[in-house]
Amino acid sequence: MTNAGELVTVRDDWFGGQTEWLGGGADLGLLAALEAGGATPVSPTQAQLFAMLDDQGTTISELARRMGVARQNAHQAVHGLVAAGLLAQTPNPTSARQRLIRRTAEGERAHRQAGLILERLEEQLGERIGSESADALRTALEAPWGEPPAPRRA
Repeated sequence: MTNAGELVTVRDDWFGGQTEWLGGGADLGLLAALEAGGATPVSPTQAQLFAMLDDQGTTISELARRMGVARQNAHQAVHGLVAAGLLAQTPNPTSARQRLIRRTAEGERAHRQAGLILERLEEQLGERIGSESADALRTALEAPWGEPPAPRRA
């Protein structure tokens, strides 16, 4: 029996955009749909970072914490999105040493477009597995899971 962690990872293709769907011949995941709609191509890591931003701006340190990656990795992803014109660095009013990362006007447009695509994907998921199952999945994913358990010693 496949464990839940593997199942979540395998099913990430729907929303992460990494594989083709059920023989349809076209990659219809989020990233591919964005690119097909004319959005600037981004990596899965950049897409994850983009989704973690607060509207008022977020520091690179906070983004790294939310993503569970090293600050250097978050910085590299931010740098690529700034170069693509999707993010901008602005002064942080509470800290002269840190800058806030915010979406540009183009980044806001891409963010809204991604939201619409994700809504469509979720509707299509409901059509495939049934709306009751899709609603139950959403409920389970939205539930507070708490911190991951500490590793057990053998």
